[in-house]
Amino acid sequence: MAPNNRSVIVYTRSGCHLCDDAIELLRAEGLAPDCIDIDADAQLAAKYTECVPVVVIDGVERFRGRVNSVLLRRLLASPR
Repeated sequence: MAPNNRSVIVYTRSGCHLCDDAIELLRAEGLAPDCIDIDADAQLAAKYTECVPVVVIDGVERFRGRVNSVLLRRLLASPR
């Protein structure tokens, strides 16, 4: 299945350069991430605190902090 058919959520916060990098990398791989600002939700802010970005692909948390491009490509190449 093509990477752009995957469900991708990025938990982020304003001013996070790692979040910006993660979103840029995901888009470069043909993905269309839904971005959720954790600061807009007290429960998400408490859960993820300083761990952003958190990348969830097809319902599974795959990355926290930096997104490794090699691991991301391997993940996208593998069947669900």
